[in-house]
Amino acid sequence: MAGRVVGEYRDGVGVERSLGVRPYLHPLRTLAGTVVSDAFPEDHRWHLGLSLAVQDVNRNNLWGGRTYVRDRGYTWLDDHGAITSEGFDEVRADGFVERLAWRGADGKVLLRERRTVAAAHLDERAWVLELGWELSAEEEVVLGSPATNGRPGGAGYGGCFWRVAPGANLGLSAGELSGEEQVNGSVEPELVWRGESGGAAYTLVFSGLGDGDRWFVRTSEGATGYPGVCQAWAYEQPRVIGAGETRTGSLRVVISD
Repeated sequence: MAGRVVGEYRDGVGVERSLGVRPYLHPLRTLAGTVVSDAFPEDHRWHLGLSLAVQDVNRNNLWGGRTYVRDRGYTWLDDHGAITSEGFDEVRADGFVERLAWRGADGKVLLRERRTVAAAHLDERAWVLELGWELSAEEEVVLGSPATNGRPGGAGYGGCFWRVAPGANLGLSAGELSGEEQVNGSVEPELVWRGESGGAAYTLVFSGLGDGDRWFVRTSEGATGYPGVCQAWAYEQPRVIGAGETRTGSLRVVISD
């Protein structure tokens, strides 16, 4: 974009199965080159830049790491599926259209996806990333989260997740709400993350919550100790994609120096 690379696509090949094999975008950068995403961090090695990932897809873990089991807590299970690229319908310098398959631990296709990614220049300080998806099910698919499986404390993560780059969190807000405790679980149309990475300040403005979605957020200063923003699809209740149905959604992020 304007002669600068602001994002890189990774197909997920080579990712360990237990980390949730899937395509992802990383590193993502501001126009000035500040890196604003993270991948394979030591605290949660299955956090991969910007990706779609859900911990419970018909009881298959397509998020990575341990699975939250009711009355047992986080447990290592042999239940890791994979989201695999099935080819591209379009590839451009500023985006692409990709076909993917969400597969269970046995390799069976649970969902078919059509994903679009597009980047656009806004001004000398900012650009916008738009990611859209269409998830189609031949048989009923139930999407869940640690929260829907019994974990307390607002752990309704899973959906479209951005692992933020390490560094100071300078401010988190959504409408009149501020901070992790207030913003987590909110439905405000816009979420603003102000951060610092490598000594440079930046701002991420997230929007695009769908019907029933919630914001799931963690900051490096929070009790969980990592920075991330998720458009969560099953924050309190499981999300069902019926047989023959297609679920569509999108995330828009303005990335500014």
